Amino acid sequence: MHMKSATPLYRFTTAIGLSCAVSVGLLAIRIEASDSMRYSFLLWNLVLAAIPALLAWWLVLRIDEFGWLKWKQILLTIVWLSFLPNSFYLITDFVHIRETYEASLIFDIVMMTSFVFNGIIFGFLALYLVHLRLIKRFKPKWALGIVLLIIWACSFAAYLGRYTRWNSWDIVLRPAGLLFDVSDRFINPSAHEQTYMITVLFFALLASLYLVVWEGAQLVRRK
Repeated sequence: MHMKSATPLYRFTTAIGLSCAVSVGLLAIRIEASDSMRYSFLLWNLVLAAIPALLAWWLVLRIDEFGWLKWKQILLTIVWLSFLPNSFYLITDFVHIRETYEASLIFDIVMMTSFVFNGIIFGFLALYLVHLRLIKRFKPKWALGIVLLIIWACSFAAYLGRYTRWNSWDIVLRPAGLLFDVSDRFINPSAHEQTYMITVLFFALLASLYLVVWEGAQLVRRK
C-alpha cells in the first residue's frame, strides 16, 4: 500500500506498531548482550497496556452500531475501565531503573522510556476514542469532566498496582480483599497519605499530558 493512499488509521497503526517493535527490539538486544532477563516483565506489561486500546476500539464500534445503553456495551465499558490503568502502570516501572552493570544505564533508561511511551500512547488512544463518543452525548465540559474522573481513577489504580500489588483481574478473583483495601483508604484517609500523594502526582501528569494530546488533535481536525 502506497503511503499516499493509506488511511490515517493504517498509518497510525503502522507507527505505533513500529514504536512497539523498537521497544521489543531494545529489550531483545539487552537480553542477548547481558544474558539477563531482568526487564523481561516489560513485554507482558506492554501487552496489558495495549488491551485497553483494543477494547476501546471494539467498544466504539458497538456503540456506533447498537448504542451505549445496552447491557453488552455497559459490560464492555466496565471491562475497558478495569484494564485502562494498565496502560499507565508502565510509568511506575521506572522504579526498577538502577545501575546493574549488565548494560549501560543510559541504554536501560532509553529502553524503559520507549515502553512507557507506548503504554501512555495506548492509554491516551483508548481515552480519546471514548472521549469522542462522550462528546456526542454530553456537553464538551461534562465529557471532559468524565474523562478527568477516569484519569483520576486510573491514577489511583496505578498506585494500588505498584504499592499493594492488585491487578485488573483481582476485581473478579479477589473482590473482597480489593474492596477492603480501597474502602479503607476512604474511611481512614489520614492513615494513607501516600495513597493520595501518589494519586495526585499521577493525575497531574496524566491529565496535563492528555489535555495537550486532546487539544492538539482538535487543532489538527479543524484544519
